[in-house]
Amino acid sequence: MRVLTVDIGTGTQDIFLYDSALDLENGYKLVMPSPTMMVNRRLKAATARREAVALTGYLMGGGPSQWAARDHVRAGGVLYATPQAARTFNDDLDYVARDMGVRLVSDDEALALDPAVVRLELKDFDYALIARACEQFGLSLQVDAAAVAVFDHGDAPPGYSDRQFRFDYLDAHCRAVAGRARAEAQLAGFAHRAADIPASMTRLRAVAAAAQAQGLEAPLLVMDTAPAAVLGTLLDARVGAAVETGALVANVGNFHCLVFRLGAGGVEGIFEHHTGELTRAKLDSFISALARSTLQNRDVFDDMGHGALVYDPRPLDEPYFLAVAGPRRALLQGSAHRPYFAAPGGDMMLAGCFGLLRALAEAWPEFGEPILRSLAGGGGLAPWETN
Repeated sequence: MRVLTVDIGTGTQDIFLYDSALDLENGYKLVMPSPTMMVNRRLKAATARREAVALTGYLMGGGPSQWAARDHVRAGGVLYATPQAARTFNDDLDYVARDMGVRLVSDDEALALDPAVVRLELKDFDYALIARACEQFGLSLQVDAAAVAVFDHGDAPPGYSDRQFRFDYLDAHCRAVAGRARAEAQLAGFAHRAADIPASMTRLRAVAAAAQAQGLEAPLLVMDTAPAAVLGTLLDARVGAAVETGALVANVGNFHCLVFRLGAGGVEGIFEHHTGELTRAKLDSFISALARSTLQNRDVFDDMGHGALVYDPRPLDEPYFLAVAGPRRALLQGSAHRPYFAAPGGDMMLAGCFGLLRALAEAWPEFGEPILRSLAGGGGLAPWETN
C-alpha cells in the first residue's frame, strides 16, 4: 500500500511517500519550498522585470505570497486576481481590491488578458508537480490514498477576529473528541475526509478541490498542520510514554507555535501563538502557566497570539516533560524546561507526515493495520528487496 503525505507549512512543504512494503526509514521523502514561498519568488521576479501578473486557481496559504503581492503593487506593478485566488490574501474581497490594490477579474476575464501578462496558478497541493518530481527518480505516483496538512484560519464572519475564529475551531474540536480514550485518537479527530470538511475551513476545502481537479482519484484526508505535527511527535517512543503520565508537546513552526498539554485522558490544554512574537523567555513562561493550569486565554490573545484553553484544572507534576518539534524548535534551545527534541521515525521534519498517516489509519480502518505496524517499527524491507 502506498500513501502520499504532504505537510505544507510557511517555509517548506514536507513530502513523504509511504510504502507499507518498506521500513518506515526507507520511505522516500522531499523537503522543498512551500507553495507560498514559490509564489513569493515568482512574484518578486515579475516585479523586478516590471511585468503584469494574473493570479488564478485556488485559495492557498498567504504570508510570503501576500507580502510579495503587496510589494508588487507598491512598486507600480499591475496585479490581477480571480476571486478564489484573491481570498488567499483576505476573505474580504473589498479589502483585497481597496487596501491592496489588486484588480479583481472573473475567470473568463483572466483568460482574456493580454498574453504578456504572467499567469500564476495558486494552489497548496500541487499533485501534478509532485508526480513529475517522482517520475524524475523513476517513481510512479500511483497511491492508494493521500493526506495533506495545511494551516487554516477559517472563513470568519465579518467582525469576527480571524485569530479568535481559528481558536474557537480548535476548542470545538478538542471538546468534540474529548470522549476518545487516548491523546492519539483525539488528535486524529482533527482530520477530515475530503467529503466531510466543514464549510468554514475554506483552505482545507481548496486543497480537496485542487486535488480533484488534478485527477486524484484515491481517498483524500486533510488536516490542520499543528495537530498533525503533534500527533506525529507522539510516535517518538519517549514522547508517547511520557504522555501517559502528563506531558507538554510543542510544535514550533515557522509562522505559528502550538503547544498541547496531553495526559492519559487526552488533551488537557492548548495554546497557540505567532512564532515571530515569541522569545524563549516568553514561551517558557506560557508553557509553565499551561502546565500549572493558570494560563488564561487573554494572556496569549492580548499578546497577538490565537489564545489558550485549559481543560484540566489540576497542575502537572514537576519537573514537566516537554517535547519539541518543528523547524523553529531552536527557539527552545536552553529552555528552563530542558526540552526533549523529538525525532519520530528518525526525522523531525516529517512529524506532520507521520501524524497524517496515523490520522489516516483512524479515518479509514481498512488502511489501519499496515500503517500502524509501520509506525510501531514493524518489519518492512529494504528498497532493493521489493524489486
